[in-house]
Amino acid sequence: MSKSSFHLVRVGIAITFLWIGILIVKQPEAWGGYLRPWAVRLLPVPLEQVMLGTAIIDIIIGALLLVDRLTHIAAFVGALHLVIILITSGITDITVRDVGLLAASLAVMIDSLPKAKVDSKKQ
Repeated sequence: MSKSSFHLVRVGIAITFLWIGILIVKQPEAWGGYLRPWAVRLLPVPLEQVMLGTAIIDIIIGALLLVDRLTHIAAFVGALHLVIILITSGITDITVRDVGLLAASLAVMIDSLPKAKVDSKKQ
């Protein structure tokens, strides 16, 4: 990915994670409605607490991506989070956009992996 396209994708998914996190904080019970009933039954704590935890994770991911710190870790956690969302919510007309966010998160993760330093004396 070119440097400018990397930054565009990184900032775009950062804003998305931040925005969703804020929306979930405002109405955690509404966002919990997207989970399938089998997933809700597996929760060890009330759904509203899980959704608030999800919001915090989204906000942290978005903030790290926005400031370009620990980018590969934030993108990996974001991708993992999106996989969990797709499993627990299913691919619907609402969550289908998460497939694109997942691909973007993986691309950012791959392009931001620390590069191995090559010892110039060995060459």
